[in-house]
Amino acid sequence: MTRSSLEALLAERPVLLADGATGTNLFAMGLEAGDPPEFWNDLHPDRIRALHQGFVDAGADIILTNSFGCNRRRLALHKAEGRTRELAEKAARLAREVADAAGRPVVVAGSVGPTGDLFAPLGPMTEEEAIDVFAEEIEGLKAGGADVAWIETMSAPEEIRAATAAAIRVGLPFTVTASFDTAGRTMMGLPPAALADLAAGLDQAPLAVGANCGVGASDLLASVGAMTEAHPEMAVVAKANCGIPRVDGDKVVYTGTPELMADYARLAIDTGCRIVGGCCGTSSGHLAAMRRAVDEHIRRARPSLDEIVAAVGPLQSPRPSAETRARGGRRRG
Repeated sequence: MTRSSLEALLAERPVLLADGATGTNLFAMGLEAGDPPEFWNDLHPDRIRALHQGFVDAGADIILTNSFGCNRRRLALHKAEGRTRELAEKAARLAREVADAAGRPVVVAGSVGPTGDLFAPLGPMTEEEAIDVFAEEIEGLKAGGADVAWIETMSAPEEIRAATAAAIRVGLPFTVTASFDTAGRTMMGLPPAALADLAAGLDQAPLAVGANCGVGASDLLASVGAMTEAHPEMAVVAKANCGIPRVDGDKVVYTGTPELMADYARLAIDTGCRIVGGCCGTSSGHLAAMRRAVDEHIRRARPSLDEIVAAVGPLQSPRPSAETRARGGRRRG
């Protein structure tokens, strides 16, 4: 069937459903802690296809490739930096196969995570080096059939600029999400509205901007709410973890139920998000409940922070009270 771009789907539909978790679902399939998930694109392609297929069957409009750590700086930890482009291309091809067989438009988003290095002067990475690192991965994703570079879980403005510059160099549209897990900011101190401001000032506009992962659904909803207030014209992404992680023996489990994730999806829509999905812990079963919520929900007034907390639980990393009052207490239809 004819491929449909993310830009086209955003123009056609009010809300799109992105997929769920990659890493935590692969652990459930047998991935061992410390092993790079990207190796499975070569060793166990059937399991990667099965992961994508489960999300497509659950109703995902967007599936992310198994390439979050597929850059030479991360792969060097496993002496596989020379396989960057190969593994990225294989990741995109596996997702492309599933998307093309879906019988409906499904966007293949090439997952691009951080390099793992700090930028100068705090660390060894320069912005120019980072652009080259990201471009190598994105070239592989594009060659494998990715529709968009899905730049995610970012923290530093310098790394965001480098990743987006690489996507522009390669000629692939892109989105940007960050993880706001430190009192409403990224680890490097970037607040949500500042990410939206940064995106608005790039040489090429991203197709969407938002938040993923973090510490809880309520925290993430507060973050994306700050973005939709600051830039209501932007398509904003919400991709929250499935509840809160808890240690159970030698495993980490997530507390979110399908019902909780459906409530979160409704609140994300009410907050003004155009793309809603799940991150760590989100299975195809959770995503199916979110699909029903997206299809059936009629957008309501913007929720207050108190209403968000009442529905999906307390903040795990509370913001300063002044910011909470300023951003969480406002309403807009």
